[in-house]
Amino acid sequence: MTNITTLAEAVAELVSDGDTIALEGFTHLIPVAAGHEIIRQHRRELTVVRMTPDVVYDQLIGAGCVAKMIFSWGGNPGVGSLHRFRDAVEHGWPRPLEIEEHSHAGMANRYAAGASGLPFAVLRGYRGTDLVAHTATIATVTCPFTGEELTAVPAINPDVSVIHAQQADRAGNVMMWGITGVQKEAVLAAHRALVTVEEIVDELHPRPGGVVLPSWALSHVAHVPGGAHPSYAQGYSTRDNAYYTAWDEISKDRDRFCEWIDTHVHAASAAGVGE
Repeated sequence: MTNITTLAEAVAELVSDGDTIALEGFTHLIPVAAGHEIIRQHRRELTVVRMTPDVVYDQLIGAGCVAKMIFSWGGNPGVGSLHRFRDAVEHGWPRPLEIEEHSHAGMANRYAAGASGLPFAVLRGYRGTDLVAHTATIATVTCPFTGEELTAVPAINPDVSVIHAQQADRAGNVMMWGITGVQKEAVLAAHRALVTVEEIVDELHPRPGGVVLPSWALSHVAHVPGGAHPSYAQGYSTRDNAYYTAWDEISKDRDRFCEWIDTHVHAASAAGVGE
């Protein structure tokens, strides 16, 4: 049965230095509080995976947690660049960052292959792009039935996948609804999985478009109300647009970034934030 525990305990047990981790969410239900707990616990040499890395990955990179990022788009949505990401790539601060870039379709198919127990995925894509010349994990494969040349990408099987959802029941089954991305696939592809949730309920009630993740697919569930902030959780919170705008200025300056991390992430643990 899934362990229902605190966020700090879950991260301490599930995430180790050198792991490949995926913190997935698309505009909505981004597991920001879990990212902050990883920073607080000073994890290092991580390979981070996400289709659309945004502010929380900027923070993980700037805090020195990340050695490599596998992704298909990176930015501060609606605002601009990720300045800590750019600083790491262009200047090696606070440490050099290796990148592996794919298309959205390529990343989604890699998760689906991982969730299906397959070694790779096949798709029509990447033609006419220079990603093939810069990304070793893109190859061509010939269809044995038609002779068509297609693109192959290896499965993604994270050591740990982390998502945020609206509800879990007391047995550790999780339900999420609204805009969802590849969270289900990321969880099913992972060796270990953590879900932070807005609410623990006695019973999950079906909802249109709802996704249910059974307890057997999860390692830990942590009750973290507001754990997606500044993104939103449909039915529980709204997107904090001012946060994203403010981050653009905060993240441009190394000293200001470090001060922000000390104040809003490291010091926050003393007050039990995210637990």
